[in-house]
Amino acid sequence: MPHYVPFFEWSDRALALRQFNYEYWCEHGHGPNLRDVHEKLGYDRGEIVQTYKELALGIACTIDPDSQNCPVLRFQPFASFPTQVKAFIDGTFHSYAGCAMEAVAFSNMPPFLDREVRLESYCMCCLEPVGFTAVNGDVTDRSPSIFVHVSTSPVDWFNNDLMIQCDSMSFVIDADHAERFERQVCRRGVMFTLEQAKAFVSAAVGERMWNYNKPSERMDPAVVIDAVRSLGVDVTGWGG
Repeated sequence: MPHYVPFFEWSDRALALRQFNYEYWCEHGHGPNLRDVHEKLGYDRGEIVQTYKELALGIACTIDPDSQNCPVLRFQPFASFPTQVKAFIDGTFHSYAGCAMEAVAFSNMPPFLDREVRLESYCMCCLEPVGFTAVNGDVTDRSPSIFVHVSTSPVDWFNNDLMIQCDSMSFVIDADHAERFERQVCRRGVMFTLEQAKAFVSAAVGERMWNYNKPSERMDPAVVIDAVRSLGVDVTGWGG
């Protein structure tokens, strides 16, 4: 259970592999395979797999470490499979965002500078479409009513990887729809406005791809809950 892992200094290999993934995902809308990494960075298969494990421990990505091809399932802010959020760049489908929280910061990636990024999703209660448009991290247009809903507690985030955490971060139309969705999945949750969501993720993702040496991240549930509470989010659903 990788909670409370101390911050650590990335290896040179990890920094190079992280940067290559950012560039590749932004250009192609999907991640590189082992051959792509080998051709670009010269690492052999074992070096690639071990370096992805290092990146996963520092919460840069989610991989399948038991696979011989080490598929990358998520490389924030991207996902390699259909999620609840589609990202369109200048009107053309680009990729799937990792989750609703990642969607809020998606347009802040340097290759998308000054470009219109539209994030299309749906309310988890009724599947009615919701979404917003952003430029350089700032929302320029949105559905009449849209909130980020999180149906798991930080206590359960990153127990092994980011899958459960990201899967539970979705959009809802309003509090009534959030409550109905919570009954559907037998869970309590918390709601963020888009502004609160942006403030929540800004510390972790504000430097993403802008700072080549961006440090590793760590999971400390109590710190996360306190930070969310300080934004004015009602965290009663998290027991506090």
